[in-house]
Amino acid sequence: MNERIRAREVRLIDENGEMMGVMPPGRALDIARDRNLDLVEVSPNAVPPVCKLMDYGRFKYEQAKKENEARKNQKTITLKEIRMRPRTDDHDIEVKTRKIQEFLAEGDKVRVSVQFRGPDMRHPDIGRKLLDGIAEELKGMATIERSPMMEGRMMSMIVSRAPGWEPPKKQAAPSTEKSTTDQQAPPAVPESQLPTEHDTVPQQATSNAPQNSDVTETLQQTETLQQ
Repeated sequence: MNERIRAREVRLIDENGEMMGVMPPGRALDIARDRNLDLVEVSPNAVPPVCKLMDYGRFKYEQAKKENEARKNQKTITLKEIRMRPRTDDHDIEVKTRKIQEFLAEGDKVRVSVQFRGPDMRHPDIGRKLLDGIAEELKGMATIERSPMMEGRMMSMIVSRAPGWEPPKKQAAPSTEKSTTDQQAPPAVPESQLPTEHDTVPQQATSNAPQNSDVTETLQQTETLQQ
């Protein structure tokens, strides 16, 4: 770039992509400085080498920006694995099949494996039948990238999301909470039914009445004894 270009002659292209001809690099550099641009060698293996006038700093900035945008749009595909046994019950198979669907909905690939132990090694057909059944359940949702294959004590297949398949959207559960405006206030008690001071006085008098009668009776007994 600029003074580092050592070729005797260069083919110059201006900032608009127009061909300016073959010339010594010194002259091309003078043109670049007059336009406040850089002289960048874009094709060093050509004869003569091809140089272009550009704002190199802005070029690097835009290039980095494009790379960042490309990384944002990239989806990292991971390989998940679901394992089961030849004699896994139907309920567990249904649960694991739903989990495979969740992985596929996220865009991941899934290795579905059947692990054999002991006497199970003599019946690989059971594992193949199990994998074939799962593949049938995933029909339309998944593509079989690798058919069931025996590897040591494991038989596995690899599935990926089928082109055009869209997972069903989850529906939000309806809210059971009521708004404060929907809640009715308790009915107001009429003022005539509210307790007053006059309502409490008879209760106190009544509660004290037995005590006064007891005192009177005791005094009468005392006078009788004195007589």
